[in-house]
Amino acid sequence: MKKVLGLLVIVLVAFAVYWFMFRKNGGSGNNIKPAPIALKKHSEAFNASVDKMINGYLAVKDAFVEADTTKAKEMTKQFIGLLDSIQVSELKADTAVIVESAKSSIADIRSNAVSLLAQTDITEMRQDFRMITDMMYPAFFKIINYEGPKLYLENCPMAFGEDKDANWISNSAEIVNPYLGKKHPEYKATMLHCGEVKDTIKAQ
Repeated sequence: MKKVLGLLVIVLVAFAVYWFMFRKNGGSGNNIKPAPIALKKHSEAFNASVDKMINGYLAVKDAFVEADTTKAKEMTKQFIGLLDSIQVSELKADTAVIVESAKSSIADIRSNAVSLLAQTDITEMRQDFRMITDMMYPAFFKIINYEGPKLYLENCPMAFGEDKDANWISNSAEIVNPYLGKKHPEYKATMLHCGEVKDTIKAQ
């Protein structure tokens, strides 16, 4: 009799556990709720203006890979124009503080871009490009709540000599170094792929 009661208790406990799990999971593994669709916070026009600015930055980067100072300045001028065209006023939907922070961030980026235009030495130009990058990441991307395509923050540990590193932003995980480039006076093109991906920049 005791064995029968023991088996009955085990059956009842097993049934209770099954029922609890069944109810907790909504009765079926097929009833899992789908993840909500991510909604864009900004308008297409705003995101397009940011994307164009980033493409302008990437064009400057590519010019430095080629050690083409004339092209780097030409692309920097375009970059400044694209930077100025970002529709910051749309951020008023958040708060006035966000708008002012975005304007301040853009002003810092712009200041270093203007400084780049005044340089004649490619090393000094690359130093300004480094500062442009540092002004963009992470502050600018966080302030505007970036919603564009995935980007990569990449780093060269010896961009300006031993232990003097610098970052740049790329739309590819492949390392193509704008600081040492294809025509470095000492390394030639041997250090073109020197560096590593430090972080990814993606929609929040």
